Order: sequence, then structure tokens, then C-alpha cells
Amino acid sequence: MIASGFLQSELDANPLWPILKSKLDAPRDVQKGEQNLRASHHRFSGYHDCMQTVYDFSAISLAGQPIDLSVYRGQVLLIVNVASRCGFTPQYAGLEALYQKYRERGLVVLGFPCGQFGNQELATSQDIQEFCSTRYSVTFPMFAKVDVNGRNAHPLYRFLVSQAAGWLGVRRIGWNFTKFLIDRNGCVVKRYSTMTAPEKIERDIELLL
Repeated sequence: MIASGFLQSELDANPLWPILKSKLDAPRDVQKGEQNLRASHHRFSGYHDCMQTVYDFSAISLAGQPIDLSVYRGQVLLIVNVASRCGFTPQYAGLEALYQKYRERGLVVLGFPCGQFGNQELATSQDIQEFCSTRYSVTFPMFAKVDVNGRNAHPLYRFLVSQAAGWLGVRRIGWNFTKFLIDRNGCVVKRYSTMTAPEKIERDIELLL
């Protein structure tokens, strides 16, 4: 059993969960997995270039200020769609830990609240800010609530999903706390599912730093 209780009921509500579960439950080819990991690490160590980057976009901060993402040029970014009332909300602690550990070396975590999955985000930016500060002591940059799927999806998220698909090539965001790792050139390097805990991304972050 991969999850239980509240978390299981939340996963059951996700239409992509049956596909994800079948992949997680499938037998693993250990040798192939190690080869893929080595290939991925080799790719991380090289120079990345792309026609469009995250620096071409802007977003509104929780304080209501427009932020041009080019201010993060030259840094490694971990972009995450977050929610305050989700079974995965405790991942805030892991995200903040990564930020504190690697911020001096050039890592920035960017949180984008979203209420599209079970309406699990708070109503206002003030409520979100208070929750993140008091419950998880979040200090990494947070932005105003956005849509990540559909006709009103934020342009940044349209770009992110166009650059990195999820399980079985699915482009749309499946649930809260999907993560995108961005290199110092503003290019999308890798996408991680909701189920990937922040600490599991640490090795990949180190390779980009």
C-alpha cells in the first residue's frame, strides 16, 4: 500500500493516480534504472541552452508586486505548485530545508499556490502568507495564487509543462507539489511528481550547483 487514510482518499480523487500507481507498483529493472540515473547526471553536468527560458515570464508576488523572473538569472530554481490543505503540504518543510541548505550556493525555491486540486488552497494571499510563515517558517519566494492547468493557466506553467512531461507523457499538472528543476540558464531540466519528496531531489540540485 503506497498511501493510507486521508492521503489515500486524496490520491483516489486524482484522475491520474491509477496510471501513476501502476507505474510505481510495476517491477523495476535495477540495472536500467542505474543507467538512466547516470545518463541524467551526465546531462546535468553539461551546458544547457533553450530557445525560451523561465526568464521570459513574470508573476505576482504574495505581496501583490509584479516580479520579472529574470531577477533569478544565473540561479538554480525549483518551481513548485503548492497548497495549504493538502496531504502533501508537509513537503513545505523539505522545500524550506533545501532552500536554507543551498541558497548561498545559488538555489531558489519558488512557490506557486494553486486551488485547482480539491480547492485545497486558502482564499487570499494574506492567508497563504500567514499559514506558510507560522506553520512551516517558509522564507523562500511565494507568489499569488495561479491556475496551472486549463485555459487560464499561468503562462509560466504553460511553458513548464511544454518542456517536461509527467508520467506516460502527460503534460498537465496532476496534483499539488509537482516540481520543476531549472538550471542556471533558465532551462527546464527535470520534472518531479507529487510523490517525490524534496530531499529526493537534493542530489540533482547539487549537480546543477
